Amino acid sequence: MKRFLNFTVVYFFISTSGQVADIPDLIPKTINKNTGYIDQKGNVIIEPQYHIAMFFSEDCNLLNSPKESLRQYGSADFATVEQDEITYRIDKTGKRVYQYRKNDLGKCLKPYESPKYKAFVYDGFFGLTSKVDADVRNFRDFEIYPQYQMLYVLDGNTEDPMIIAVRKNKFGIINKKNQVVIPFEYEDIKTNLSWKTANLFEVSRNGTDYFYIDQNNQAY
Repeated sequence: MKRFLNFTVVYFFISTSGQVADIPDLIPKTINKNTGYIDQKGNVIIEPQYHIAMFFSEDCNLLNSPKESLRQYGSADFATVEQDEITYRIDKTGKRVYQYRKNDLGKCLKPYESPKYKAFVYDGFFGLTSKVDADVRNFRDFEIYPQYQMLYVLDGNTEDPMIIAVRKNKFGIINKKNQVVIPFEYEDIKTNLSWKTANLFEVSRNGTDYFYIDQNNQAY
């Protein structure tokens, strides 16, 4: 039985400022084993100096801090970074505005939203279903019938998720309609929160050096 894959054209939009819409103004960039931040054009805005540098995004533990004066640092105007095993929040100029302390952190109140779609394995291949008790004999039970070496549903839009897939030992991104979003040309794509947080995928061509791409396969 032959299986056919559908393909889709993915569009992206440029704002009047020349930036790609829905992509963060500042993007983590590792240079010589240290991480800082670049803008969308590749200009270094915050010098690489951190062991860990995350996207500018909300920290729900700080947003719900028992200390009201600290809740401001939980907003998406700040990013979490780590240097010498000390964790900070920094602003978009690179200034350290807060050093994490356990007693400052509250509980995240937003409930976890479980994914609607899930990967499954049949006869050594991965497919996709939204059913709890899918019958492998019934093609209608599946969004994608098993045909991949691996599938991983990324956090984000639960109704129309992005999915990491492996085919012929190469990583790419597909959607629930089995349309290719990112071609199968990478050695690895990380299963982290970069898509949910920043609409970017963290990828590697050699399995060692990682960088970010948007859904148009544009590198940053």
